[in-house]
Amino acid sequence: MFEQLTQLVQQYGGDAVVNNKAVPNEHNEAVINETSTSIFESLKKIVSEGGTEQIAGLFSGKSAIDSSNPIVQQIQQQLSGSLGQKFGLSSADSSGVASNLIPQILGSLVNKAKDPNDNSFQISDIINSISGNSGQASGIMDTISKYGMQFGLDQNNDGKVDVADVLVVTKSKGGIAGFIGKLFGSK
Repeated sequence: MFEQLTQLVQQYGGDAVVNNKAVPNEHNEAVINETSTSIFESLKKIVSEGGTEQIAGLFSGKSAIDSSNPIVQQIQQQLSGSLGQKFGLSSADSSGVASNLIPQILGSLVNKAKDPNDNSFQISDIINSISGNSGQASGIMDTISKYGMQFGLDQNNDGKVDVADVLVVTKSKGGIAGFIGKLFGSK
């Protein structure tokens, strides 16, 4: 996932990094890489700190992907601090780079993950990459269960979303990836 994320950062980094006079040209590639790392590590940190509901909200499209979103704010702050520390950018310049890049990149990431015709990002791959261990994956499943009723995931109409529903979806729609894809609007 990290390589695809770096490609997204490169795609959106033109104005915010490459054409930005505040970022010295010799640092362009390093700033792009730092942006990818900050996004990836911040998402992992949010999951590890119990932010599975925030992640579910982000990828379901229920949360705006702008500066009002706590995930966007957290990643922007992380990136801004890192750019200032590692590359000597002023607070205003590093904040400007972060606020220009993060909403665009996260918006594109979410849209690509939800698009059934775009295989560059899969929800299941993203969740596996950022969750890291079974305890966190379990937390994500708890969140899926909590919000599953809203998303029509009660496949056996028993009034709850549980393993039985996962089995119904996984038999017909491509395993756990199909279940997670259904949660986030993929077909």
